Amino acid sequence: MTESRDEEWAGSVADVGEPRSVVASEGKFTGHIWSVRTDTVNFDGQLVDRDILLHLGAVAVIAIDDKDRVLLIRQYRHPVAMSLFEPPAGLLDIRGEPPEVTAARELAEEAGYQAASWHVLVDFLNSPGGSSEAIRVYLARGLTPLAGGRPPTGEAEEAYLPRVWVPLPAAKDLVLSGAIASPSAVCGILAAWAAKESGWTQLRPATTPWPVRDLLLAQGRVHLP
Repeated sequence: MTESRDEEWAGSVADVGEPRSVVASEGKFTGHIWSVRTDTVNFDGQLVDRDILLHLGAVAVIAIDDKDRVLLIRQYRHPVAMSLFEPPAGLLDIRGEPPEVTAARELAEEAGYQAASWHVLVDFLNSPGGSSEAIRVYLARGLTPLAGGRPPTGEAEEAYLPRVWVPLPAAKDLVLSGAIASPSAVCGILAAWAAKESGWTQLRPATTPWPVRDLLLAQGRVHLP
């Protein structure tokens, strides 16, 4: 009879970088936003193939006004053939641009607003079982509309992005009811709700290092533009 291993974890509860040895790698597809490769990975002597979607990475912005309302935009997403309510967001597709700068640019381009106060709200890995997409969600407050409104920079899905302001408690209820399901909206709204409940005391500065993104870059797991 095979002896079972103890599967109770006794260490700290925090995600850590722990790359396994890759003995071979084959590119399968290269696109504008992501690429796909197959790695042959050594798991303690057992070789297995794993497909990886290498993503650019992204940022999103939970913008909250002085009435504690969350700004959401309605945008069509073709892979699911749905129009989703999401926070302003964008890809990290400009080499060397700090993610907080990307976030401010996306808030302006997709919503026509600027913010006086910025913090990191939450970080998450969108689908780590198959994708390297890492997303950082910022909290933006002290909002003012741009003098000329939203600049006409979008096309196709981004040509028309109607806005809606939702009170934070109602936004939380929309998430929990399943009415909105975009990952950046779900993670961002629930994180904002929790942060407000704790008096906004656990927010991180906007320039806080992003170790997960740094690890992905160092490991060649980001589809660079």
